Amino acid sequence: MTDLTTSAIERVLRNNYLGHLAYLWQGKPHVIPITYYFDPADNTIISYTSEGHKIDAMRKNNSVTVQVEEIQSMFNWESAMVHGTFEELEGDIAKQKLHSFIEGVKSIIRRKERREVEFINEFSSKLYSRGIPIVYQVKILEIAGKRRET
Repeated sequence: MTDLTTSAIERVLRNNYLGHLAYLWQGKPHVIPITYYFDPADNTIISYTSEGHKIDAMRKNNSVTVQVEEIQSMFNWESAMVHGTFEELEGDIAKQKLHSFIEGVKSIIRRKERREVEFINEFSSKLYSRGIPIVYQVKILEIAGKRRET
């Protein structure tokens, strides 16, 4: 295994929209899949959720990790890890960031998967049945990455 350069880590983050979010809840680490968008201009990860233990946990302890991988095979993969702080967004900035999230993910899908998507539910499983979506970002403090190639 070798370390990824900063530009390679950013490429992994830019070229994907599915990752894993790690946070602490009641003293235990939790890791869940998320749909995200990497905003290189703000150096943030943008996502959204609904009320529940994940958002409660991040409100209490804003230290989180996001992990993203590109796996070709067991012997050929890249993994990027982001350590940062959770920040809940509100009002116009939340609307702006959610728009960036939607358009950014749609662009990645068009480029990588060569298909058109029109609605958020085509690429994100979060339902609005539990109220208004909570838009958040992870301010990136530290990044790391690994690669394995044979």
